[in-house]
Amino acid sequence: MPSKRVLSTTILLILLVTAILFVGVMVWWLQANETNEYAHVEVREYEGQDLSSINNFRENSIKGPQYVDNETYKLTVTGLVNNERKYTYDQVLDNYPSFKKVVTLHCVEGWKVTILWEGIPLKDLLANADIKPEATVVIFYAYDGYNTSLPLDYIVDNNIMIAYKMNNVTLPAERGYPFQLVAESKWGYKWIKWITAIELSDNADYKGYWESRGYPNDADL
Repeated sequence: MPSKRVLSTTILLILLVTAILFVGVMVWWLQANETNEYAHVEVREYEGQDLSSINNFRENSIKGPQYVDNETYKLTVTGLVNNERKYTYDQVLDNYPSFKKVVTLHCVEGWKVTILWEGIPLKDLLANADIKPEATVVIFYAYDGYNTSLPLDYIVDNNIMIAYKMNNVTLPAERGYPFQLVAESKWGYKWIKWITAIELSDNADYKGYWESRGYPNDADL
């Protein structure tokens, strides 16, 4: 018959193993919930197509995530236009039609994500500013100082959107709230986040943040 010491040691070992298993399960649960905080609203499939998660992005912005105050935020449309415009976040959402589209973002770092984006057609926003005939380029400016540009024809012909939702979730701060450009068929450095201003220009040689540092200005995949 086992001694009391042996029984005590066995019980202690059982309790220790149970505690280790419990801690392991709790760590797994916390990690799963931390990386899946949008699980209750995020969609991961759309019209038969699998989607990446909001959490599959890597943080590579020039100054880290930006936190834009919706109470003071303004989106301006300026430059070669006859009617400069300034919008609040709600005015953009309330005054323009929205649409959804699955588009894959490809990063030059080698990763990619396929997301259901929801936003407004950028061409509608620009049209209301009454673009001057000489405008050929659209320059975008971000809350963190980032900037980039794209040809006006590319934006109009491809019905490019500025997105305010991804996978049915309002853009989190780290993903670009209030608006991110969905520059399909372009490398990720054209997908500017935290957009604050849009300028119409005739400067075809304009180079943004990464383009001025050697990245191709066309950014074609």
